[in-house]
Amino acid sequence: MGFKRNILMLAGAALLSTSAMAQDTSMSFFITSKGSGDGGNLGGLAGADMICKSLATAAGQGDKDWKAYLSTNGDGGVNARDRIGQGPWYNAKGVMVARDIDDLHSDNNKLSKENSLSEMGMMINGRDDSPNQHDILTGSDLMGMMSENTCSNWTSSVEDGSGNVGHHDRQGGGVNPISWNFAHPSRGCSQQNLIATGGNGYFYCFAAK
Repeated sequence: MGFKRNILMLAGAALLSTSAMAQDTSMSFFITSKGSGDGGNLGGLAGADMICKSLATAAGQGDKDWKAYLSTNGDGGVNARDRIGQGPWYNAKGVMVARDIDDLHSDNNKLSKENSLSEMGMMINGRDDSPNQHDILTGSDLMGMMSENTCSNWTSSVEDGSGNVGHHDRQGGGVNPISWNFAHPSRGCSQQNLIATGGNGYFYCFAAK
């Protein structure tokens, strides 16, 4: 009887552990509250990931594998969608913004101005605010795949060039104005150009696991 009871207790503990893991709604997605301050020069993907990690750590969520939602192109280019794990992802308020990769890149995701919060749970300025900061760097197309506009793979802050941006508030102008990850290319890669386009060098961060 004692052996059987121990087996049942272990099974129950395993179920509780699995349930707790399944119910983890802690932050696994945010928009950076600041960029590099140097336009599209984020220090490459590694530098962008470090910014995600640093901001998440300051918010008490630094123990996760944080990745910037950014694509690069050319030799060794990567797709943003392949960097961020499988989901689900929750904002700082515990709201699920997407169930998985397919949901994230579909019309069913819950990304909006109200749900696309910073690491501190603050709303980012949108098109109807001053200043408008709704342009979010991604370098990606609608499906999260690499594009030709990546500000030299996030190492450039020159006046020319560009980086694809999305609109976190799902409104405005451009090729795909209501897209969170590809609304239009930025005017340039300098901080001044990003601001003039309607952004501030912010980007999305996701916890890969």
